[in-house]
Amino acid sequence: MTTILDKIIAEKENEIQRLKELTLQQSFNPEKRPSLFEKLKSATQLQIISEIKRASPSKGIINNGVNPVDQALQYEKAGAACISVLTDTPFFKGTFEDLKEVTQVVQTPVLCKDFIIDEIQIDYAKANGASVILLIVAALSKDKLRSLYQYASEQELEILVEVHDEQELQIALEIDAKIIGINNRNLKTFEVDLQHTQTIAKHFPFHENRVLISESGIQTAKDAKFVASLGASAILVGETLMRSGNIEATLHSFQIQKDAVNS
Repeated sequence: MTTILDKIIAEKENEIQRLKELTLQQSFNPEKRPSLFEKLKSATQLQIISEIKRASPSKGIINNGVNPVDQALQYEKAGAACISVLTDTPFFKGTFEDLKEVTQVVQTPVLCKDFIIDEIQIDYAKANGASVILLIVAALSKDKLRSLYQYASEQELEILVEVHDEQELQIALEIDAKIIGINNRNLKTFEVDLQHTQTIAKHFPFHENRVLISESGIQTAKDAKFVASLGASAILVGETLMRSGNIEATLHSFQIQKDAVNS
């Protein structure tokens, strides 16, 4: 049975061929951004990675009329630790142009959110100003994950490695990933369950120099407090912020004091 992830990866393979036929041009030199890892490691509050997301395969159109620059500036003003920009077009209606526009106006770390399976995508992410890229364990062989992780590191990019189960967590640890995200969304069915974070966090080596991010399905302050209590240093939030009528208030409601979680 073909899954949604299978369809996305097949489309990515076509996209990579198109990208390789183009001449990559870097039209601006992005400034050095703060380290996302250091920001998350030292924070006393739950940090927010705020996502610019027009659409998704599961929800369809979320906010097709969004102005990425305006949205990013609102996120930055509200205190986002990082801004995530979806660059996949067929399924999420994002573009590398969105990434470029955002990185030209904000000072925070910026994550290029895509299904990366080839070095050329990392080149485009960096050329358009990203300081962080996403690598999804479920989308890659172990060898390819390792090689892409090494390549991105050599480009002086930070890497968010996304896992969906205990086995994938172990693979992320084997390549010595420092920033690990647990996606509460099953990429094969796109169903969401916050218990995913609870299950995998039990096996996370919090005593090591690593940080944990809980991704997807965070809708309320209660959700934020729940994943913070499990050890998450940050949450990645897209749809809830994209639909919010008051971005600042919504984002602030997620900034849980981590030392107060279990008190």
